[in-house]
Amino acid sequence: MRHMYLAVIQMSATKDKLTNLKTATKFINKACEQKVDMVILPEMFNCPYNTSSFPIYAEPENGDTYNYLSDLAKKHKVYIVGGSIPEKDFSGNIYNTSYVFDRKGKQIAKHRKVHLFDIQIEGGQCFKESDTLNAGNNVTTFNTEFATFGLAICYDFRFPELSRMMVNNGAKAIIVPASFNLTTGPAHWEILFKSRAIDNQVYTIGCSSSRDCSASYISYGNSIAVSPWGEIINRMDEKEGYFICKLDFSYVDKIRNELPLLSHRRLDLYNQNI
Repeated sequence: MRHMYLAVIQMSATKDKLTNLKTATKFINKACEQKVDMVILPEMFNCPYNTSSFPIYAEPENGDTYNYLSDLAKKHKVYIVGGSIPEKDFSGNIYNTSYVFDRKGKQIAKHRKVHLFDIQIEGGQCFKESDTLNAGNNVTTFNTEFATFGLAICYDFRFPELSRMMVNNGAKAIIVPASFNLTTGPAHWEILFKSRAIDNQVYTIGCSSSRDCSASYISYGNSIAVSPWGEIINRMDEKEGYFICKLDFSYVDKIRNELPLLSHRRLDLYNQNI
């Protein structure tokens, strides 16, 4: 198969985890009525996005949210990229973690956010994930019958070498559950997804939280999908909802053959891992 259909769900998280899971289920059910192959959820979709919440809502692998998503993937026979949730390991460390499930509900990938979002912008956003979170250490890709996908979480996407390493591992699309804010979103959201798509000749898919102006952290929204030529395929506004887009992986091959920049890299001049 050379093309697939994926649904990008944009939603806000409340303080009630069960409500958040029900909201995710509502959108997953609606999207699956349209015969999609994959569903993507946003960053920290099951809890409020603030550092004090992460330890409170943290779950071990195979916890409630994990099993909930696994069951939905199996029920609908779709891939689910479970946005991200706070994960607690056996040592008590907490990570910003994304799980991926196949059509049988089996976990096929796990990404712990590699780059923690610690920023202080004058007159703008101040946030420090490292107050409660630990950083992951892996470049994450996973295989489907359609193509290989890369997976990053939000701030990870600002580091171009990480995307390039995914592409070196075979990725033809990069999925990014995220929650840019009202300072960084208008400035960088669209250009980052266009830049990574063009530089790596891949589809880039950003799945954002919707905007809740009553929350302590206000998300930009604007979930987006960009082609390997840098064209915006789909883009939402700030509201809850979802879009469905078609990814044609023969188009990735076409772009790479016509403009073979990946094979033109001068690996003799710079780090071959990039």
